[in-house]
Amino acid sequence: MRSDEVAGALVEFADTLVADFDIVEFLQRLTDRCVELLHVDAAGLVLGDRRGALQLVAATCDDARLLETFQLHLDEGPCVESYRNGREVGAADLALAGRRWPRLAPALRQLGFSAVHALPMRRRAEVIGALNLFHREPREMDAAAAAVARAFTDVATIGLLQQRARREKELLVEQLESALSSRVLIEQAKGMLAERLDLDTEAAFALLRRHARSRNRRLTDLAVDVIEGRVEVSHHVS
Repeated sequence: MRSDEVAGALVEFADTLVADFDIVEFLQRLTDRCVELLHVDAAGLVLGDRRGALQLVAATCDDARLLETFQLHLDEGPCVESYRNGREVGAADLALAGRRWPRLAPALRQLGFSAVHALPMRRRAEVIGALNLFHREPREMDAAAAAVARAFTDVATIGLLQQRARREKELLVEQLESALSSRVLIEQAKGMLAERLDLDTEAAFALLRRHARSRNRRLTDLAVDVIEGRVEVSHHVS
């Protein structure tokens, strides 16, 4: 992990935090950079909705998406604990975590993950979500990587809370709800592309993102156009 790459990622995040930034795309970039820079194998991120219930917003692969969804369904696991307690939660060897997470730990191992580390998206006493980092091999989270992950979650948390400060608390809650709704639309468009182009869901999502970026469009707006048949997305994105 090089310091210039970390600095570049932080600059990228800061540049993305404009007045009307796309929350889903921003948080997807954050999870992507975690995998690229922190030597983790997968990452996922959840946010609390207006009732305090956690919802999946970003994940780097289908396995991470499935595990995050499973945690939320079971109400058990590191991201749930991290969100509720406002503390980092981890297991360096999931083979030893069966008593702590009796239903989740076997599922993590079945999907090939052996260690997990969760960080709260926290600013002082307020926790708005959690970031999960998954490893295929048993291992402690490297201290330097953990420090960078904290910096990434701090940037994301501050960005979301600054948005709230600009628009008042209720408006930000509505925006977070909109982000969660956007995720549903994006998943629907991704599934349609996967079926239409005979792709797996990860490849379909990557294609959707490339199309949006190449045309300087919001990911959610493109997803709606794909669902309603106004835009055709092909394998060949210029």
